Amino acid sequence: MPGMVLFGRRWAIASDDLVFPGLFELFVRVLWWIGILTLYFMHRGKLDCAGGALLSSYLIVLIILLAVIICTVLAIVYVSMKGTICNPGPRKSMTKLLYIRLALFLPEMVWASLGAAWIAHSIQCDKIVVNGIIATVIVSWIIIVATVVTIIIVFDPLGGKVASYSCAGPSHLDSHDSSQLFNGLKTAATSVWETRIKFLCCCIGKDDHTRVAFSSTAELFSTYFSDTDLVPSDIAAGLALLHQQQDNIGSNQEPDEVISHSPGPSQEADLDAELENCHHYMQFAAAAYGWPLYIYRNPFTGLCRIGGDCCRSRTTEYDLVGGDQLNCHFGSILQTTGLQYRDFIHISFHDKVYELPFLVALDHRKESVVVAVRGTMSLQDILTDLSAESEVLNLECEVQDCLAHKGISQAARYVYRRLINDGILSQAFSIAPEYQLVIVGHSLGAGAAALLAIMLKAAYPQVRGYAFSPPRGLLSKSLCEYSKNFIVSLVLGMDVIPRLSVTNLEDLKKRILRVIAHCNKPKYKILLQGCWYELFGGNPDNFPTELDGGDQGDLTQPLLGEQSLLTRWSPAYSFSSDSPLDSPPKYPPLYPPGRIIHLEEEGTSGRFGCCSAAQYTAKWSHEAEFSKILIGPKMLTDHMPDILMRALDSVVSDRAACVSCPAQGLATVDVA
Repeated sequence: MPGMVLFGRRWAIASDDLVFPGLFELFVRVLWWIGILTLYFMHRGKLDCAGGALLSSYLIVLIILLAVIICTVLAIVYVSMKGTICNPGPRKSMTKLLYIRLALFLPEMVWASLGAAWIAHSIQCDKIVVNGIIATVIVSWIIIVATVVTIIIVFDPLGGKVASYSCAGPSHLDSHDSSQLFNGLKTAATSVWETRIKFLCCCIGKDDHTRVAFSSTAELFSTYFSDTDLVPSDIAAGLALLHQQQDNIGSNQEPDEVISHSPGPSQEADLDAELENCHHYMQFAAAAYGWPLYIYRNPFTGLCRIGGDCCRSRTTEYDLVGGDQLNCHFGSILQTTGLQYRDFIHISFHDKVYELPFLVALDHRKESVVVAVRGTMSLQDILTDLSAESEVLNLECEVQDCLAHKGISQAARYVYRRLINDGILSQAFSIAPEYQLVIVGHSLGAGAAALLAIMLKAAYPQVRGYAFSPPRGLLSKSLCEYSKNFIVSLVLGMDVIPRLSVTNLEDLKKRILRVIAHCNKPKYKILLQGCWYELFGGNPDNFPTELDGGDQGDLTQPLLGEQSLLTRWSPAYSFSSDSPLDSPPKYPPLYPPGRIIHLEEEGTSGRFGCCSAAQYTAKWSHEAEFSKILIGPKMLTDHMPDILMRALDSVVSDRAACVSCPAQGLATVDVA
């Protein structure tokens, strides 16, 4: 950090990133050199044949060339181990060493080509010698090709512009020329990200919604990454340090004081009732994922159970249900919910950008009309997630500042139009007019379900919403408070999605900058010990998390332009210079919907939760408890719907078993 500048352009690799690649190359080349040396000295007497002199010369030169390359790589590894992430001074000779190493590729390629040409002429020598030289030529070309691939991977399309901007220096940032240069860099970065996204999503069509999503996602990425000079390994090292620092702080904190008063019976009963509702309606949120999640949850028996529905043609039972693209989905939905064909009003698996699959069913057990919206399952859904600008919602309620996540609000509006304009809800309530409307979803579907409940609140005053693992960056503060009257969110453990917003990502970026700027250990040690800690745990005190600067708010050795660029250009903390001061920022702070039930793990069940069954406690939580992204092995697995379902099963059964315990929930229920 920062990225190295070679040939007048920046590359997506730092001077301390070459330890592990260098050691691997060193290992391969030393083995190769020993093998060639052994081949030459053991079989040089067999080179007295036609063309043998050429092969002998080839081996001698290759032995010398490899020795030089090994010495050069050894020097690169040694220099790369020096210094720290933010102190590249001891590695100032790295650029010259890399130029020497790259120059050595020219004779290596020439010699590999000559070796291939000589072998192709069918030289009549000992078979062992010829096969050894063939292997040598093959290894040469493999290493050359691997090097070319590595160069392509670390190539930064913006490297030339970034190098020019770096030369200008942060001290000239306020000048007109520097501002123009930085704006040009942001525009170029947006274009590069849009090209990358279009390439990755080349199979999903080119309609207007898709083009808008491409632009929104590209602008989000370019805005987030344009104000720092981080390479990917810096981010990995920062996350490893943050995890250890987070665990160290947690282990040193004083135990929470015991609550001196018991939660009221109404609060405790409300928590139990809502947990039971969450346990029931999570089945519908899981059913909305269709057969992929069902097969994932039942890998041995799932296919047998729904195989008949996959193979049969559409029957009269299917005709009772409106919708499209049912295929194997209907069988898995029936198995997951336990309902009958006649209980479903509409099932749609139509999937495009801003258009989510959903189902509508009659739940006779709870006397409700259930709308379940599917979560992220496709590239289209990911683009919907990443359209993270905020937009104004036109609602029939007296709530000021009605802002919401653009992509999710567009998806909720699509489902709203389908439910109202296509008469789906009217059909459902014509069958069961006394039932209550309940809208549920998981992940992206949870966000869409919450917004859909808000949109339908005026027409259906008794509507209820259950959002399982919803994204944090969803609603403005006023809408968040408004939604607490009829929406309940459920969050499991360290799940990253309910903590994920543009504002929290900006905070995470600042925390990464601080921790790596104050760490006094080289990057390779941070990564090695971080991997060990993630896999096997240990005492975080034994790891390199020393923050020598004292005040973590100030960076002792800031990144190139980090302080000025982060405060001036960061989307969550500043206005655009082209926008009037009274206009809101493009990415304002957004919050999760409704009241939040947090399922916290008691003790530990192993680093990845695979060693033993985890035990959870439930409590009401305030949204402020999810205002920071936590780093840990379970930050992703806790978001999986099958893990959430198992946790709900455990919590509901444990609370039912302990319903007669007089002190139940005394210190675990915290009412926001």
